[in-house]
Amino acid sequence: MTTWEYATIPLLIHNTKAILDQWGADGWELVQVVPGPAGSANLVAYLKRPRAGS
Repeated sequence: MTTWEYATIPLLIHNTKAILDQWGADGWELVQVVPGPAGSANLVAYLKRPRAGS
C-alpha cells in the first residue's frame, strides 16, 4: 500500500508557477490551494508525494 507525506507551503502571487514547478520537480503533487490566514493576500498550497520506500 502506498503511504504519503504532505507539505504545506505559502505561495507568493507573483511567483506561483516557479514555486510549484520546483516542488513538482522534487516529486510533489499539488492537492489544493486555499486562501492564507485572515487578512493575507497570499495563498497556501497543500502537496503530497509517496513516502520513500512505500
